[in-house]
Amino acid sequence: MIETIIIRGAMVGAVYASLAVGFSLIFGVARIINLAHTAFFMLAAYFMFSLVNNFSLNFFLLIILSVSLVTILGTICYKLFLERIREHEGAVLLVTVALAIAIQECILLFYGSLYKSLAPFVPGNAEFLGVTIPWQELIILGVTIICLIGLLLFLYRTNCGLALRVTAQDRETANLMGINVQRICLLSISIAIGLAGLAGAIVGPIYTLEPLMWAHPLVMMFAAVILGGLGSIKGSFIGAFILGYTEVLVVFLAPEGSFIKGPVAMGIMVLILLIKREGLFGISFEEERL
Repeated sequence: MIETIIIRGAMVGAVYASLAVGFSLIFGVARIINLAHTAFFMLAAYFMFSLVNNFSLNFFLLIILSVSLVTILGTICYKLFLERIREHEGAVLLVTVALAIAIQECILLFYGSLYKSLAPFVPGNAEFLGVTIPWQELIILGVTIICLIGLLLFLYRTNCGLALRVTAQDRETANLMGINVQRICLLSISIAIGLAGLAGAIVGPIYTLEPLMWAHPLVMMFAAVILGGLGSIKGSFIGAFILGYTEVLVVFLAPEGSFIKGPVAMGIMVLILLIKREGLFGISFEEERL
């Protein structure tokens, strides 16, 4: 059972990490609290549902197509609705909530309110550490971890990543250094929406698709970001895995009480914040962002 908890906890944590790391990237660079972030996660899952049922292509190609569509749509939404009000936090919160509800209503309009599901992209099971694990769960874990590692390498090993980190630390200085802050903010939005879209596109076979499926991941994403320290990508990553393992432990140890997995995860967050109020890797100075 321990091996199953380790593997499944890592899978759930990886999905939450994709959402939390993207959210932290947007907040750190563009200073936007995007409450519609998990709505794009849901949208990618539904796009994947449509693509799988209408095209007979390799599922990796369908994932790329679904993520690309969501990324383009999210970038357009940022340009149309958020870029001009980026400095007004209250207006941004209201607009992103309205955007999330609009996406939810569009899902209801085009797909209806009935639950939907996807067949596993790769059927069958694999033997790992003496535990039988569906290939689908291993694919989710592997793809997500590879993309998160790729993001870290991009941030810390490329000039563009350096520009993102400089902008997160001091926007005015970045502007004086010749960095196009508006383009960097747009890039951070695109990367973050892409990560959310990736998570949504690959979890279709293990999640029930319904128009409110964005709500629980939104709560868990916020909890991971706050637990890890607002604005810290490393903290969001670790916080997401803590909450992922907490959920899996509750389900395995008390199956009849699995409905309390969310409250238990919130309790863990509150407990850690009582001990360390800025979170695990919370910043004390703006220069410590990212």
